[in-house]
Amino acid sequence: MVELKERSACAGLVPLSLGAVTVEEAGGAPMASLSAFGDTSGLSAELERAHGLKLPAAGRSTGKGGLRCLWFGRDEVMLIGAAPDAALADHAAVVDQSDAWAVVNISGAGAVDVLARLVPLDLRAGTFKRGHTARSQLGHMNASITRTGPESFQIMVFRSMAGTLLHDLKQAMAAVASRG
Repeated sequence: MVELKERSACAGLVPLSLGAVTVEEAGGAPMASLSAFGDTSGLSAELERAHGLKLPAAGRSTGKGGLRCLWFGRDEVMLIGAAPDAALADHAAVVDQSDAWAVVNISGAGAVDVLARLVPLDLRAGTFKRGHTARSQLGHMNASITRTGPESFQIMVFRSMAGTLLHDLKQAMAAVASRG
């Protein structure tokens, strides 16, 4: 009989460090998508009451402590860091996403240069400020990219794409590091 063993999405693939850029896994926290039933005002009020987080505007994220709420599309957000309060189900479809995503943090001087080789967005600090988030392409993968600091980003891709994500990041990191 096969014995299954629990593994994180990026087990054995991280940490990666080349030049001044580092990639580390950031998964493991509970995650749930919240898709509002029509008007988002009820969801917004309940999210603030239950978790102390404001519903983010399009292209933004909110957070405090270990909790984060990311804009994830029209009338949809991703709650990260806590199991969703049951009362949220009165205002939105609540779906556990904890095992569905590979989540990494990329940081260091040159992180923007690495991502510029893979992402068709202007991620420079003057345009894509801390707390900004976007759903976009990273290489040929669908991704969520959130700026978490001056030189750091959280990247989320489907769990099945973890190996490809880290391969593509490593290639881009090597190219940036080779510039000196």
